Amino acid sequence: MFKELPIQRPATPLLDAIDGGRNASSLSESELLELANELRAYLLYSVGQSGGHFGAGLGVVELTIALHHVFNTPHDRVVWDVGHQAYPHKILTGRMARMHTMRQSGGLAGFPKRSESEFDTFGVGHSSTSISAAMGMALASANESPERRVVAVIGDGAITGGMAFEALAHAGDVRPNMLVVLNDNQMSIGHNRGGLASYFAKIWASKTYIAMREGGKRVLKKIPPAWDLAKRTEEHMKGMVAPGTLFEELGWHYIGPIDGHDLPQLVSTLENMRELEGPQFLHILTMKGKGYTPAEADPVGFHAINKIEVKHEAGTGDAAPTPTPTPTPKKVKYQDVFGQWLCDMAKQDSALTAITPAMCEGSGMVNYAREYPDRYYDVAIAEQHAVTLAAGMACEGTKPVVAIYSTFLQRAYDQLIHDVALQKLDVTFAIDRAGLVGQDGPTHHGAFDLSYLRCVPNMVIGAPSDENECRQMLYTAYRHQGPAAIRYPRGNGPGALIEETMTELPIGRGVIVRRGSHVAILNFGALFAEALAAGETLNATVIDMRWVKPLDEALVLAMAADHELLITLEENAVAGGAGAGVSELLARHGVTTPVRHVGIPDDFIEHGDQGETRRQAGLTREHIIELAASQSSQAADAVMSTPHPTPVGVGR
Repeated sequence: MFKELPIQRPATPLLDAIDGGRNASSLSESELLELANELRAYLLYSVGQSGGHFGAGLGVVELTIALHHVFNTPHDRVVWDVGHQAYPHKILTGRMARMHTMRQSGGLAGFPKRSESEFDTFGVGHSSTSISAAMGMALASANESPERRVVAVIGDGAITGGMAFEALAHAGDVRPNMLVVLNDNQMSIGHNRGGLASYFAKIWASKTYIAMREGGKRVLKKIPPAWDLAKRTEEHMKGMVAPGTLFEELGWHYIGPIDGHDLPQLVSTLENMRELEGPQFLHILTMKGKGYTPAEADPVGFHAINKIEVKHEAGTGDAAPTPTPTPTPKKVKYQDVFGQWLCDMAKQDSALTAITPAMCEGSGMVNYAREYPDRYYDVAIAEQHAVTLAAGMACEGTKPVVAIYSTFLQRAYDQLIHDVALQKLDVTFAIDRAGLVGQDGPTHHGAFDLSYLRCVPNMVIGAPSDENECRQMLYTAYRHQGPAAIRYPRGNGPGALIEETMTELPIGRGVIVRRGSHVAILNFGALFAEALAAGETLNATVIDMRWVKPLDEALVLAMAADHELLITLEENAVAGGAGAGVSELLARHGVTTPVRHVGIPDDFIEHGDQGETRRQAGLTREHIIELAASQSSQAADAVMSTPHPTPVGVGR
């Protein structure tokens, strides 16, 4: 048991041998147990060096070792759902020496990635995909590589997603040879921990019971009434002591729950189940944060941690590291702006109800959930359900607010179109993590919401430029009678003064913040500081557009008439984004003023810190200045006369 993160690299002779090419399948039971100790110690050390996902990996150390010991990976396929629990897997598959680069630009990805290793059989990041992917692999391998085994590892949170149950139902009908391991870390699913359940789980996983079961099946299937009676008797017996009846009804052979930290039992169970035909389901119980006392006590807070900075003080040597799951920010996070607005709005309007798909903490809703429990719904990882639930509530006069990450709203696109927008229902979407999120990389970047929302009829879409504008635009969207979305980025705002009073802003109206000449910069959203700094250097007009839909058409046309070049700026894909809306408007009116778009290029931006990913995408004042200078001789002259551009903050 560790109470502090190790500062020095721990001694890991067995782990070093594995990293050097020794096969985990050759280890004895005592060596496997020692390997688990080494792996947990090295995981604590490496994540302390790099930061990243934390608690989930500690909980699957024994499972990871057992899978690589029993199965012939990578020929046998192991698919990790979501992937934040895959750090031990990466350490065991040749990436130990690079763990310090985790989630850094050019380093290891925070999730399994097919291009990174042949052991990463499927790229993940969003939840509930593993069973479908593993089933596809199993079906495709049935003829070409019938000896191949396929395993999906899914958490108790991810299995709440509808896609997981779609795959379970399909596999129960088609019956491919595959194994699903449910890693139940006691965060979502209820379970029976009694001694009787554990005792029967051991029986059901034994070779004797399996042989009897399969032999009896062959005999009794010739006598349908007898087979039906035997099957129902087994199901009822399991249903009394284990939560496996549902999976059995879906056509899976269920075993469990068993202790996911009992390595010998895990190995024995997996060895027995590896030889079985058809869909198999193993339910294991684990502890998130296992082996690190603070994470065991606070599994939510230690889901991920920041890099541990070691302080050096004169005459004292290295100070002990003080890990904190979430350091106190100097500026206000946009998610906290939303959370405070939500509480303030709920005080004013008893019709407000808030919905989130398993993102209470991340979306800043903790205080609201505590203060208004009867008006708060966490629907688990079920984005489609979240949106249609809101639509149903809106039909009955409730005012639902759906708090959802941009990357996860993609999963509910049909529901947004068909169930909300088509019916003009009064649902407000608070879209967090819009734009580039940094270290979680391309699976989590909110790069497409403006593009996929802008084409939907009846939608109002806002993109605030600072914290106060975010608060006021949320209020405006909520007061609007119909579907509306406000999108804002991950992390802190620029430090604008947040007004307590909430004021409706005119929808579809932008604001000219700086008057200039020749070039007009039309900013949509949180990159306003870059636009304003570039405007100072270029002597350009700078506009805070605020609304992507409806667009301030009169203002755009006026800028096109008065300037020789328009530059649009957004933290969204250029393809189909806010800038594309500007070009479409000018084309409809036959306006030929040149327009250049600064946004996320037609590519997936890799992981790195948030500032670095923005630089990779060209979302900087320098890129705006360079683009303007290349298109306008007057802009080039302005740049030459301003050799040292001064960074400009925002706070209106």
